[in-house]
Amino acid sequence: MPKDTRDFADVTTDPATAATGKTAVLYRMALPNHLCPAGQKARWLLDRKGFKVDDRLFRERSEVDAFKEEYDVSTTPQVWIEGERVGGYDALRQKLTDYDPKATTYKPVIYLFAVAAATALALSIGFLGTITWQTLGWFISVSMILLGMQKLRDIESFTTMFLNYDLLARKWVPYAYVYPWVETGAGILMTGMLLTPLAAPAALFIATVGAISVFKAVYIDKRELKCACLGGNSNVPLGFVSLTENLMMMGMGLWMLGMWFAA
Repeated sequence: MPKDTRDFADVTTDPATAATGKTAVLYRMALPNHLCPAGQKARWLLDRKGFKVDDRLFRERSEVDAFKEEYDVSTTPQVWIEGERVGGYDALRQKLTDYDPKATTYKPVIYLFAVAAATALALSIGFLGTITWQTLGWFISVSMILLGMQKLRDIESFTTMFLNYDLLARKWVPYAYVYPWVETGAGILMTGMLLTPLAAPAALFIATVGAISVFKAVYIDKRELKCACLGGNSNVPLGFVSLTENLMMMGMGLWMLGMWFAA
């Protein structure tokens, strides 16, 4: 532990007075049965940003309760910087970094597609020994699985967001609950090249409805909505990403049907 870490929470010294210059005051729980994760992250972030941390640890629950009452806060950790209380870890993260929980971001989509691409390459090199058109097929099918799982992770939030724009779901609500299962299942079958007469038409159907719905909502009605492609509570805007998802599924469905009929 750093030398400035204390074995108890110093509640006798005013944190606003102690938090001057590059010294930050951090109150966090280190109870016998609970070491606060947010407190650990706050300590790490402060260290990374070059602060000397006056680390005040709560060793007993009674200390935590007394602190909350004294400073009228509902949670710990609590951080003071430059004489002012910043708040908990999320508030500290917003103050010291460019993090904005409400900002539009494409990072989750980039990470998902990167994992899908790496998986497709691994399958191709591992089983085929080279990169072929099948690599692209695996990339699409694995992407479908990952996207479907994101939706299933919190299906209620997904369906709420999905109902904002999907034309079929707005006519028949159960379709919103069926969609992620069809996308995930079709992706699994396509990855294994199994039951093509079932998987390909299913993917083609939901993708076609999805593409039409997104195109109408974004490019005709000019609505500014959040994309349900990564499930509920996503900060990815509806538009290019969701349209790309549906076009990829359409292409995969048509390609697999073509291969099946040609076989």
